Amino acid sequence: MFFDVIVIGAGAAGMMCAAEAGSRGRRVLLLDHAAKLGERIRISGGGRCNFSNREVTAANYLSRNPHFCRSALARFTPADFIERLERRGVPWHERKHGQLFCRRSAQDIIDLLLDACDEAGVKRLHPCTVDAVRRLSGDDGVRFEVAGDHGRWSCTSLVVASGGLAVPKLGASPFGYRLAEQFGVPVVPPAAALVPLALPPEVLTALKPLAGVSVAAETAFDGGRKRPAGRFREDVLITHRGVSGPAILQISSYWQMQGQASEGPRRPIRVDLLPGLDAGEWLAGQRNSKALLSNTLAEVLPRRFAREWCVLHGVERPLNELSNRALATVAEALNGWELMPSGTLGYAKAEVTLGGVDTQALSSKTMESKNVPGLFFIGEVVDVTGWLGGYNFQWAWASGWVAGQFV
Repeated sequence: MFFDVIVIGAGAAGMMCAAEAGSRGRRVLLLDHAAKLGERIRISGGGRCNFSNREVTAANYLSRNPHFCRSALARFTPADFIERLERRGVPWHERKHGQLFCRRSAQDIIDLLLDACDEAGVKRLHPCTVDAVRRLSGDDGVRFEVAGDHGRWSCTSLVVASGGLAVPKLGASPFGYRLAEQFGVPVVPPAAALVPLALPPEVLTALKPLAGVSVAAETAFDGGRKRPAGRFREDVLITHRGVSGPAILQISSYWQMQGQASEGPRRPIRVDLLPGLDAGEWLAGQRNSKALLSNTLAEVLPRRFAREWCVLHGVERPLNELSNRALATVAEALNGWELMPSGTLGYAKAEVTLGGVDTQALSSKTMESKNVPGLFFIGEVVDVTGWLGGYNFQWAWASGWVAGQFV
């Protein structure tokens, strides 16, 4: 059976693209392996879907080609998606850092997308396993044949919206990367992103009593001359396996990007436990105190954390017994505690995937492969990874919308 467009993957980007293409009068087939569509949307934002962010720029994304996402993000903005919600009467609200959430539930977003596909005449087929894709060489404009467990279909435009490797329990797979490689489209090695970080045993043992303690801090990572640097002021959570919390998830993508590039030894992340406070000046003002350092730190940090942190650094002594050099070392560590992760907790705990289809091989205007006419890649399968806070959904909407205008 022939379709103008076949979209493989009915997640956020895939449904957006299918609906847009269908609204232009294109005959669209939307395929997905899942019996129930939109599960990644459903579980996001604690079930309320952090569907976008008030302020979105290319600076909120990581990619080997950091300018690639500019075009799509400029042409379909958070305001454009909000307009669709309001037209449908879906209530939403804004939280801290510009994060936008549904007031009721993520099901509102799923229903909006599914209804848009239905109204545009999109044919949906799921669960459906795609077994093979081949390129056709005829002169009739038909370019691809897709074979699956429910049949065989041909199309002029093939859109790959199969996502990355994050959240494998929902069926994540390397399908999109393999398909890209099949057609000679390069892939940046994928890695878990927005993910908790594991710590080496010697550090973990010392911090074990702090499992469950959260600290308001600022994380930072310097990627060096060739890689981006990041800095995030949010909570850091100590866990029984390492560190997590929003500030860690954010910085993990930058740390992973350096490892992904295989450019020399990994650098540590830095944690400022007293953001906005010069620890050296603050401690100097209490230089003659007979109080234990941990008790002094408990004025600005959780008491349990202050005590165990001092034990870890071997400075559980009264302030007036610490030498100037020791005090300076403590201050430096408070404003720049270095942690060298031993790895991450993997795709099972990751929010998204870093890396993917190389953007150098795609048109930023259309999301089409430069060397394989009619082959498009959108959403998480592409090497564009957003920050925590609605940015990855906005990339899904924008890349899906852009491709939908050209397929």
